[in-house]
Amino acid sequence: MSDVPKPPAELPTPSSEELWQMFEALKNWGRWGPDDERGALNHLTPSHRSAAAALVRDGVALSLAHALPLLPSADTPIPALHHMLAAGDARDASGIPGYEASRDWIGMPVHGLGITHVDALCHIFVRGQMYNGVPASEVRSDGARRNTLKTLSDGVVGRGVLVDLPAARGAEFLEPGEPAGVAELEAAESAQGVSVGPGDVLLVSTGRDARRRALGGTLDPGADGLAGLHPECLPWLQERRIAVLGSDGISDPMPGLGVGEWPFPVHQIGIAAMGLHLIDNLDLGPLLRECASRGHWAFLFSLAPLRIEGGTGCPVNPLAVL
Repeated sequence: MSDVPKPPAELPTPSSEELWQMFEALKNWGRWGPDDERGALNHLTPSHRSAAAALVRDGVALSLAHALPLLPSADTPIPALHHMLAAGDARDASGIPGYEASRDWIGMPVHGLGITHVDALCHIFVRGQMYNGVPASEVRSDGARRNTLKTLSDGVVGRGVLVDLPAARGAEFLEPGEPAGVAELEAAESAQGVSVGPGDVLLVSTGRDARRRALGGTLDPGADGLAGLHPECLPWLQERRIAVLGSDGISDPMPGLGVGEWPFPVHQIGIAAMGLHLIDNLDLGPLLRECASRGHWAFLFSLAPLRIEGGTGCPVNPLAVL
C-alpha cells in the first residue's frame, strides 16, 4: 500500500444559478421571526451550554487566536497599530500624585486574511440584502443598525467540535485553493469518532499553519490561496444545525471557484442566507495536538467579542477548555 495520500474525488463546480438556488433553499429568513438577528445562534440553547460544560475533564484552556500582528506581512498587509500613551519613563504622566501607570493605544482593521476575527451578520450582502432580508442601507458610515456585533454581546459558549481534514486524508495540509466536500467532513468525523450536531461550534482545520511551517514560516494567501469548504457543504451545515463555523482559513477556498457573483459562497450563503456567524484565521495547532493526544475532539468553547456599537465584526480570542 502506498503511503502517498490519495487525493479526493474532484468536486463539480456549481453554476451561478445553482448557487442562487442554494441561497434561496437555505434561507433562514423569518425562521425565528422577522426581527431575528441571531440566525444560526438560535440552535445553541441553554441546554446545549450546560451539556458542553460537562465536557471539561482536566481544565486545560487553550487560546485559538493568533497574536495580533504589529508588522506588515502577506497575511496582514495592514497590521494592528500599537503605541504607548505613557511608558515607564512617563509613569507619573497622569498628574495624579502617587499614581504611576503605563497606558497604551491599539487600532486595527477587523476583516482580512490574518487577524483572528468573527464576522457579524451585517458583514455580507447578497444583491443588496443581508441576513433576514435587511437592506444594505442599514449599514451606514457610522456603523450598522441591524445584524451587528452586539448580537454576540452575551458571548458564544457551547460545544466545540474540531475536524482535522488533512489527517483524514493522510496529509499534513490541504493545498491552496482546494475545496473540501461533505465526504471529507464525514470521513474526518468517522476517523475521529465524533459527530457534529445541533448547536455545535464547528472548527475546521485545513492545515494552514502546517503549510506555513513547510514553506519556512511565510505564507501569502492573497497570491497563493487557501483551502476551504466546497459550497456543497452548506446544506450539510444547515442539516446539522451548527451554530457557528470557524476555520484556520476563511472557510471559503481561495482563489474561489470562479462563479460569477459568488466569489466566496460560504460567506455569502452562510452569513447572508443562513445567518451563520463565521470565525476566520484561527490558530488551531495547539488544539489539534491536545485533542489528538486525548482522543477527544469535542470540548467547551467560549468566545466573548467586544461590545462594539454598529460593529461588523471584531478581533477575538476564542478559548477551548478540555
